[in-house]
Amino acid sequence: MATESRKPNMGHGGNHGGNFGGSQGGSFGQAASAVADKGKEALESGKGMVAEAADKAKEFASTAAHKAGEFASTAAHKAGDAASFVGDKAEQATAGVGKGMKSLAGTIRGAVPESGMLHSAGEAVADTLESSGRFLQEEGLQGVADDVTNLIRRNPIPSILVCLGLGYLIARATRS
Repeated sequence: MATESRKPNMGHGGNHGGNFGGSQGGSFGQAASAVADKGKEALESGKGMVAEAADKAKEFASTAAHKAGEFASTAAHKAGDAASFVGDKAEQATAGVGKGMKSLAGTIRGAVPESGMLHSAGEAVADTLESSGRFLQEEGLQGVADDVTNLIRRNPIPSILVCLGLGYLIARATRS
């Protein structure tokens, strides 16, 4: 059988009766062997196709994951830029308020009388406005937040009472 041809004999020879015995038995064995070989080839080809498809799927998933990572990184960077921009604008606005407070202090100083009780009160208000304006210009929002945090740490119970009172007043104001 090893030296025989692998081509199946489909009955084009001398046996037209469909008899699988006799001299055609070897041809039937050859045909079965050929079909089995073709099946093995098809199986190997299918395995190759499946492996190739799996590789392509892995490559696609890797590319998609990489693109998603790039997109997330870009979005995070843009969000950080936006937050930084808003923070910068808030700091600029705070510095502008500080400058306005200092200017108002100068205006108050120019408008109060030269002596007397109004002079003392006006000077006290102007000094407070000026120092507060200077603080806002120099320290900004971060300085205000740090001072409020320290105040609450030093005086927790009065801070809670003030917050409760403010909450009550806001509730009353929004109800009306």
